Amino acid sequence: MFGRGISEEADEEVHVDLSPMIDCIFILLIFFIVSTVFVEETGVEVNKPDVGAAASALDSNSILLAVTKDDKVFYGGESIGIQGVIGKIKPLLTETPDMPVIIQGDQESSHGTVQKVHGQAMLAGAQKDKISISTK
Repeated sequence: MFGRGISEEADEEVHVDLSPMIDCIFILLIFFIVSTVFVEETGVEVNKPDVGAAASALDSNSILLAVTKDDKVFYGGESIGIQGVIGKIKPLLTETPDMPVIIQGDQESSHGTVQKVHGQAMLAGAQKDKISISTK
């Protein structure tokens, strides 16, 4: 006969093999340890300087463009629009090619307008590493 009788099963002990589950846990543990990214902190508190005193130095040594919350572009207190960026800053960049361009974006201005001003500044000849976007 194939199979066992009821009397034979009662005498045998049932064993649960946990070694495959433990192997799986160790593999997952190794995976998470290897793929973890640790954030490095400096460990010191840095006092940032007040930019109010340096604003006059920035005005004379860089090109300041402002984007308002209405997505209007200003240079020197004059509304120039996105299309006027090249015409205003290209002559300044031909005199001093490494002059930094700072785009001051309002908190409520759209990101697309700020990026368009950035692109126009690059077309005007500003060096890519000399263009900064300043927010509060």
